[in-house]
Amino acid sequence: MSSSQIRVASFDCFGTLIDWEGGLANFLYDMALRHEPEPAENGHTLRERWEAIQFDIIQGDYLTYKAVLADSLRAWMTERGYPWREEYGADLARAMRSWQPFPDTWPALEQVRQQGWDLVILSNTDDDLIAHSLRHMGVTFRDVVTAEQCGSYKPSRNNFERLCERVGVAPDEILHVAFGYKYDIGPAQEIGMRTAWINRKLEAAPGRVQPDYVWRDLWGLAALAGGAGPGL
Repeated sequence: MSSSQIRVASFDCFGTLIDWEGGLANFLYDMALRHEPEPAENGHTLRERWEAIQFDIIQGDYLTYKAVLADSLRAWMTERGYPWREEYGADLARAMRSWQPFPDTWPALEQVRQQGWDLVILSNTDDDLIAHSLRHMGVTFRDVVTAEQCGSYKPSRNNFERLCERVGVAPDEILHVAFGYKYDIGPAQEIGMRTAWINRKLEAAPGRVQPDYVWRDLWGLAALAGGAGPGL
């Protein structure tokens, strides 16, 4: 597929545009330090376990993402033997509002937008949470589709189908760009979207689905769209 056929670039937000992994690792390591002086695991390992718990929760009946954050944090803390306090869930939701974009997010997406592509977000979150992320990014998006609006979470196909309905173009005219391999790449391909996996850590693919593109960062997308590149 040539880039000339692509009319819309859709994005997973947290982990692709916003440093979700870093923000969570910082929060969870700080939480561990409150309960033990020398945690055995680093922030990355703590985040991986929390994320596995969270992924299981979003497979069930729909909850707001703030409820998912609280329930997954409670389960993570209980598993580690830490005492739970109700305000911890709100603490995590508040922390999420402050997580910052990757350095390449604004300049790369601005180059893509200047090439005439529409930019859309498809995110597993609540409307009020992502509002802060949009403020941090400063990027002009045509639309923002959230789990709250869909009543479901990726990897449900419902979210991707809702996105296509909202933007009003054929799935094969959308390039879905995401770091969340298991959340995004498979279901996007199932409904006919093109896909790009943002593999910032150069990790092995965690599944057999082959994305159309694999890039280390968002500059790969800017180059595909015809942008000038970093620093230009």
